[in-house]
Amino acid sequence: MIRIAELKLPLSQVEYHPENHTEFHPTEKLTQLAAERLGVPAQAIASLQVYKRSFDARKAELLAVYIADITLANESQEAALLQRFVNDSHVNPTPDQSWTPIGQAPADLTDRPVVVGFGPCGMFAALVLAQMGFKPIVLERGKTVRERTKDTWRLWRKRELTPESNVQYGEGGAGTFSDGKLYSQIKDPRHLGRKVLNEFVTYGAPPEILYAAHPHIGTFKLVKLVEGMREEIRRLGGEIRFEHRVTDVQIEDVDGQRQLTGLQVLNQASGESYQLSTHHAVMALGHSSRDTFVAFYERGVAMEAKPFSVGFRIEHPQSVIDRARWGKYAGHPLLGAADYKLVHHAKNGRAVYSFCMCPGGTVVAATSEPERVVTNGMSQYSRAERNANAGMVCAIDPTDYPRDAKSFAWAFDGKTYGVEELPEGALHPLSGIVLQRQLETKAYLLGGRNYNAPGQLVGDFIEGKESAALGEVQPSYKPGITLVNLHHALPTYAIEAMREALPAFGKKIRGYDMKDAVLTGVETRTSSPVKIGRGADFQSDNTRGLYPAGEGASYAGGILSAGVDGIKVGEAVACAILGVAVPSSGSRGSGGAL
Repeated sequence: MIRIAELKLPLSQVEYHPENHTEFHPTEKLTQLAAERLGVPAQAIASLQVYKRSFDARKAELLAVYIADITLANESQEAALLQRFVNDSHVNPTPDQSWTPIGQAPADLTDRPVVVGFGPCGMFAALVLAQMGFKPIVLERGKTVRERTKDTWRLWRKRELTPESNVQYGEGGAGTFSDGKLYSQIKDPRHLGRKVLNEFVTYGAPPEILYAAHPHIGTFKLVKLVEGMREEIRRLGGEIRFEHRVTDVQIEDVDGQRQLTGLQVLNQASGESYQLSTHHAVMALGHSSRDTFVAFYERGVAMEAKPFSVGFRIEHPQSVIDRARWGKYAGHPLLGAADYKLVHHAKNGRAVYSFCMCPGGTVVAATSEPERVVTNGMSQYSRAERNANAGMVCAIDPTDYPRDAKSFAWAFDGKTYGVEELPEGALHPLSGIVLQRQLETKAYLLGGRNYNAPGQLVGDFIEGKESAALGEVQPSYKPGITLVNLHHALPTYAIEAMREALPAFGKKIRGYDMKDAVLTGVETRTSSPVKIGRGADFQSDNTRGLYPAGEGASYAGGILSAGVDGIKVGEAVACAILGVAVPSSGSRGSGGAL
């Protein structure tokens, strides 16, 4: 097959049927374009399949831009045709995007691999292990996705937090209560992202995620999808234990190396603790498993503090964003709710950027710890809510983190973990968690100590004065917001950079700095505050058998990249058990030794 990029058609030539949300690709017109591009008659093309579709709004006439895979009626002519376009980056052979298992589990396997966490990374690690016959045991500290949804709504509606079942913890991971974005900028030479998307479609995601340039699912569709994947893992012999939290890791010296030999697990439903023996555990923890990070630190697992970002959620009328992005085409059913991506480099050296933009969505309470406030964004598949929201965050780095024993003792129930004994200038691996907890507690206090979030109008934020009343934009955060001066919610350098960024963003998206737009704080779970080092074999830098994975270990940043990392780590576990080499970044797997 031949893949051709940059096939452009006016939006008016793309059929869309809003009554059933169905898009009909203009195959005949695309075939003619492809034929002209290749210099062959249209009848020479036997078939055309759309691979990707995006939109280009930079010209007066909005264009649909396609990447398509074609086959020739005479397939033997493809090689010669490709040779003619060898220097054309828009005409290439269609790559093989299939996934091939690296091998199959031995029939006498007794040491079953364990997957800790059942978010996107853990799900795909468990799925590929199950597909290869390794019958993984999954430990998820939270509840099933439907039970978890009830607990999450209880916080939003009744201000009652369930610490082990919320936006952060439970089946599906934090991505379940998000926009469900399924695109990433990671390098993916093995096309593992395609396997992630194909599996999602198998279990209920809309087929359009396979061709949309910026695909998303939305929360309600993710619920059904997650349940389908869970049952497939079980059908293949895997076991999933909900409300089972890893409280400790057992590490022994084996031939002069630290080796994982087991996990201490608490059954939170019964209150009983037990030891689970294993020499292979995928740690797909998520970025909020602070107690597990602490347990790893206490057991000497190699880790370090890493940069992340802090800020607020900003809300505008979705119509403002649509007009700014789509112009006269705003409201077209095929375009849907517009998104954006912004960045500003402030005079004080800080970068301010948009994060996790949720078109037609809501701002949600995302804390996992009592008496702390955290915000996040969420959209349904329809993206039909009145407001657009996004994180507006400021990049910070470990030089900004607390280093004093008093802050550590406050954040960790009196424990300082030896921070006072570190050499001057040294950074403690857990220091980012200290800062997160400080900011989240401050937000709880500013909001009124009832899980309300502190909020402020953009105009007042720029002027540095407390907001007296809401304007045109009604905030979507539940349980509710308390109007304050957000100057007190974040470090001064972040506030200064964000005040400078807002007018700059307004020049890029008209109306972005409108006075009545609402800021809601705080956003602190942008990424993990720690990195758990691993080698080329995906095992911990200093503990064999422990496989750091996904967002919590800082190897992913979203649903798609987490799923891809889960596949890689699942394969690495299989390779370790089978005694074969881990696939290289360009390897496709061979069913045996690589």
